[in-house]
Amino acid sequence: MIAPDLAARIVENVERVIVGKRPQVERLVIALLAGGHVLLEDVPGTGKTMLARSLAASVGLEFRRLQCTPDLLPNDVTGVNVFDPRTADFVFRPGPVFSRILLADEVNRATPRTQAALLEAMQERQVTIDGETRRLGDPFMVIATQNPIEFEGTFPLPEAQLDRFLLTVALGYPEPDDEARLVRTITGRHPVEDLGAVTDAEELRAAIAEVSRVEVGADVARYVVDVLEGTRRHPRVALGASPRAGIALAGACRARAAISGRDFVTPDDVKDLAAPVLAHRLILHPEAQLRDLTPSAVIGDVLDGIPLDLTGTE
Repeated sequence: MIAPDLAARIVENVERVIVGKRPQVERLVIALLAGGHVLLEDVPGTGKTMLARSLAASVGLEFRRLQCTPDLLPNDVTGVNVFDPRTADFVFRPGPVFSRILLADEVNRATPRTQAALLEAMQERQVTIDGETRRLGDPFMVIATQNPIEFEGTFPLPEAQLDRFLLTVALGYPEPDDEARLVRTITGRHPVEDLGAVTDAEELRAAIAEVSRVEVGADVARYVVDVLEGTRRHPRVALGASPRAGIALAGACRARAAISGRDFVTPDDVKDLAAPVLAHRLILHPEAQLRDLTPSAVIGDVLDGIPLDLTGTE
């Protein structure tokens, strides 16, 4: 299997810039190999943009950054047909979505109309402009960031948009020793500027194909469904996880298994990724939110309530 060595190289390279956040870096790699998109949700200054740039540099893929603002238009994302007077014809000028890794920075500052411009790209790997459909590159990944604290001048992502993200990642503040290292060593030129690629698109596509061949056994599939049903029955949940969420969870688990050197998914894969994949897809009842109950805590309750001996996996 090439996935374990590939993932290790990418993680090690990214850690030259992002210090002390190996689990978060690994989840970004999982999303990449699973063909999914990532929502980075954390306060400013924790390294969200640097993480996206470091991943793009490590895999050697074309990277574009889209700074989302309220005056951003859909055509600023997808591109536009411009009239060329020399040829008396319209010429297509592609937008930043025509890249391999797109960073939608502060995505919740864009209006719903502009946010929706990403839906077709994220789901179908294509965009339709003036009735003409254009395919995007392969692989293609959207990494979006948002600040969960500041709400003024923002437009919350609708459920349909959130459902397009494979998983959410929060970096959090670094440990004191790691932060002291950053303060001491980063001066002037940022280390991300000197980060080189450790793989290429061809090897990456091969690893993605390898992930698709990882087996999800009947017992593990049933375990995934039990988790989904647990979110739907939970008394604090207004809207539980959908079947598409289950497919996303299985896909992420395939990638986790592959980078661990396995060709099969285990319940531990499901347990590790259930919260990152499902939490942003749940809607809690208002009284649960008032009690500071989080979707991740709900998923923890659901996992604790499912005995593995019922799945035949023990």
